[in-house]
Amino acid sequence: MALGAPLLGWCLLSFGRVLLYLGQQQVADGWDQAREEELIYKVRRGRRVQQVLGVSLHTALREPDTTTQLSILLGAGRALKAQPSRPGQTVSRHSCIAGDADETPEQALRRVFTQVLADLVPRLKQAPDDRSLAVLLEVDNALPQDVWQQIWQQAWDESGIRQPSVTFEGSGLAALDQWIDQRTGDQASLLVVAVQFAPQQPEGTAEVAVGLLFGNRLTQTALPSMAYLHRPEQDREPTTEALLYAARQALDWAPLDAQSIEHTWRVGIDAQRDEVLSQVLAEVSLPAKHNQGFFNLDTLLGHPGKASPWLAIAAATQTIQSGAGPQFIISGGGCVDAGLWSTVLTPVPSLSK
Repeated sequence: MALGAPLLGWCLLSFGRVLLYLGQQQVADGWDQAREEELIYKVRRGRRVQQVLGVSLHTALREPDTTTQLSILLGAGRALKAQPSRPGQTVSRHSCIAGDADETPEQALRRVFTQVLADLVPRLKQAPDDRSLAVLLEVDNALPQDVWQQIWQQAWDESGIRQPSVTFEGSGLAALDQWIDQRTGDQASLLVVAVQFAPQQPEGTAEVAVGLLFGNRLTQTALPSMAYLHRPEQDREPTTEALLYAARQALDWAPLDAQSIEHTWRVGIDAQRDEVLSQVLAEVSLPAKHNQGFFNLDTLLGHPGKASPWLAIAAATQTIQSGAGPQFIISGGGCVDAGLWSTVLTPVPSLSK
């Protein structure tokens, strides 16, 4: 009996410790499982995809045959040159969309809006009439905002687009990133119209007009996809490390190896970031040389301002449509200090594969 009590106590203590350990282990396993589930959710959320359903692209290289415009771009054809600008006819180095020399600025802008919408109407006619369009409109123009907004509304009213529309607030790829986060299960499609036309300061700029129709892959089945656009990633500070992280993360969202990228597009980036950009492209092993899959749209056309990312997405999509493989874009925007975005577009997988 003298030994029994201590032994019993020791056994109870040991048993209690075992129970405590098992309980702690169960809690730890639960936390591990929760963390794993959270990680899986974040990866799936990051790898959400937008369908590119329609494209309109107008630059100084645009001719009646849209294939010619793309061929000139892929051949590194330059449109940036010294010529009279629209607002005051002063000579500056820029590129401009072809038009009638006698047009007023208002008439010219209305023509551009009309052309962009006309390019997209055939695709929209294939979509259900009750599927709404969220419209993101980005315009850089010397005309007062209320004037160009009225011109836009007139062009929209005359376009023949049947779907109801609502304004989608935002700017650039941050707006697209928000759409992917918040509207990925939405029945609506996102229509982006981005125009830089007759800007106030034309020196070094490009006149461009872009229309892009995006659809949610989970809900949109009426229209065939032209390409898949994967979640864009922005650098958080102007450093080599931040841009390198963004580029690698954009590839991971696809997911793709850098060796799979066929073309790299650079657009809307200030020259002061050239060295950082070159280092990142070399580190990631992305196409970075002219005539070897690298296209600097700022050099070929001029700076497209707010339309920068949309211009590159449109050009990359048309390149994929011509039979090319995955495309990588590094883009800036309207502000010199704004962060750079890395974006990947991929072909739609063939059903026969």
